[in-house]
Amino acid sequence: MPVMACCVDSAVAPPGHADAGDTSIPSPVPFLSSNAAAVTAAVANSESSHWSPAHSSAIYRIDEWGAPYFSVNSSGNVVVRPYGTGTLAHQEIDLLKIVKKVSDPKSAGGLGLRLPLIVRLPDVLKNRVESLHSAFESAIQAQCYESHYQGVYPVKCNQDRLVAEDIVKFGAPFRFGLEAGSKPELLLAMSCLCKGNPEALLVCNGFKDAEYVSLALIAKKLALNTVIVLEQEEEVNLVIDLSNKLSVRPVIGIRAKLRTKHSGHFGSTSGEKGKFGLTTTQILRLVKKLQDSGMLDCLQLLHFHIGSQIPSTALLQDGVVEATQIYSELVRLGACMKVIDIGGGLGIDYDGSKSGNSDLSVSYGLEEYASAVVNAIRIICDRKSIKHPIICSESGRAIVSHHSILIFEAISATVNTPAMNQIDLPLIIEGLSEDARCDYWNLSDAAMRHENETCLLYADQLKQRCVEQFIEGSLRIEQLADVDGLFDLVSKVIGAAEPARIYNVNLSIFTSIPDFWSIGQVFPIVPIHRLDEKPEVRGVLSDLTCDSDGKIDKFIGGETSLLLHELEGNDGGANGRYYLGMFLGGAYQEALGGVHNLFGGPNVVSVLQSDGPQSFAVTRVMPGPSCADVLRMMQHEPELMFETLKHRAEEFHVEDHDNDGTNYATLISSLARSFHNMPYLKALSPCS
Repeated sequence: MPVMACCVDSAVAPPGHADAGDTSIPSPVPFLSSNAAAVTAAVANSESSHWSPAHSSAIYRIDEWGAPYFSVNSSGNVVVRPYGTGTLAHQEIDLLKIVKKVSDPKSAGGLGLRLPLIVRLPDVLKNRVESLHSAFESAIQAQCYESHYQGVYPVKCNQDRLVAEDIVKFGAPFRFGLEAGSKPELLLAMSCLCKGNPEALLVCNGFKDAEYVSLALIAKKLALNTVIVLEQEEEVNLVIDLSNKLSVRPVIGIRAKLRTKHSGHFGSTSGEKGKFGLTTTQILRLVKKLQDSGMLDCLQLLHFHIGSQIPSTALLQDGVVEATQIYSELVRLGACMKVIDIGGGLGIDYDGSKSGNSDLSVSYGLEEYASAVVNAIRIICDRKSIKHPIICSESGRAIVSHHSILIFEAISATVNTPAMNQIDLPLIIEGLSEDARCDYWNLSDAAMRHENETCLLYADQLKQRCVEQFIEGSLRIEQLADVDGLFDLVSKVIGAAEPARIYNVNLSIFTSIPDFWSIGQVFPIVPIHRLDEKPEVRGVLSDLTCDSDGKIDKFIGGETSLLLHELEGNDGGANGRYYLGMFLGGAYQEALGGVHNLFGGPNVVSVLQSDGPQSFAVTRVMPGPSCADVLRMMQHEPELMFETLKHRAEEFHVEDHDNDGTNYATLISSLARSFHNMPYLKALSPCS
């Protein structure tokens, strides 16, 4: 910490300090000894000179939450390992190079797109599907399980066309299917699965009306492996009636409401009072109804869902055991059971803690999860002498979270504590009341005696008195600003906790990270470059919206601020751009995002690993909504709006050369561009 001094102006002599005629200014009195400050500075310099990307990786926990897909390279940039543990060094993808490619102007070989940006990584998506299947296959072989695993992807996690199509394509060798919870999701799934494995399951969940059931039966007619899962007791009547009318023999599943309850936030839909599923009494009535209709053989799947982010395999096994007991009873009652669908719940370790006591983490990996499921089902089925069922899971969050990265820019930050030479002490003293002057001299006395707590007490008291004077009108704004600066300086020098600085980011939290705003979900946020430098600023992130909730002040590890680097340049970082990445946000965020303040979604690019010089290729570009697009969402008509403004310019006689030199054609062109551009701020300089 640099040596700082508090000076007093003896022209205003306090009692007992100096003669009134003595106009000399006393020497500065340091709050800290020069030796202590020098040692502190030396340690800081030493630490900075030996700082390495490994240090940054540790403080941001990148190896904990990011393995095996994210790490830091020797240049201090975050890299993607698209094939997980199988990624070779030359296959790593530098995120800063992607940003440069995307944001550089077209004249320089870039794509000319603005941030914020979502980077999709289909290679990571493929690896997640393969890893999930491999984990179950390994458990099945190790435990001599006599059936197989085939998962489904619940499209609600991310309904983007390319995501759904890629999962169907990547999962085709494993009979990987889709799950739908609404009519548009069902249409989406039907279309995608026409190009998938014919054995892939199409699981139809959610509340159903006649139209939904008819659509599912049409899917069955189209030779899609469709299962209609009954979540409400009355749905069975629709299925029986409509299947007879359409002459379709349906495959039916039921969702059981288990007693096993997940106690975390994501378990609110589990347990006996959960939102979804049938009680044992309802299940028995449904079985009787199917039996009376001659359709008990159609009942082939049991579904349950404990809740998202299941924290431990112990809770998982409890739920699977209970469900398998229900499955075995359905077999005993005559149902032609074939599949047990364990639902979602396979969790993500958002904070890298490997904890089973948090909504942000889980205490297991893919292999432990699969082993626990297979073991629980096998033991119960063997005990009941029942054929091992096909195991299905709806692991959406675990499949898509890693493949999507949100990249955004910090465009400015609040200033540091002012330096001593920036504070006009004589100006402060000039307008002070008698009580305030006493506080000032008492502060000076305490500084001379190195009484830090007393210094802070008098500095705070002085500040409050000056605020009162300013409100009364007896203190100028320049004086109040100097008092504020003095207080901040005193607080910093004596080691009081410095408030986190505000980093303003070119982003809408409501649009791109809605789960943070709505349920307090925390995601890993990390600078994607400069990780070979020591981050020494504590900051919180404030977005572009005119809303007090538009900030991020909670981070992994229970932190209320994030270690960041100083922005380069005094103009808010325009000379040296500062990019941050939010990771593990590939599930739910895009579907849940709104258009608060009419900020639409970011630009999106798909990036594949390649053998070229940069190790990647941008294969798809999906521009984010323009100002005109978001206006249309709210029933405005941009074309008519433009014409109205154009006529306004003509009405007020905007000449070919207005008083300020504005050309009429230029004005109209600028208006047109405003409608076609994105709502986010335009970068002031190209990526460096």
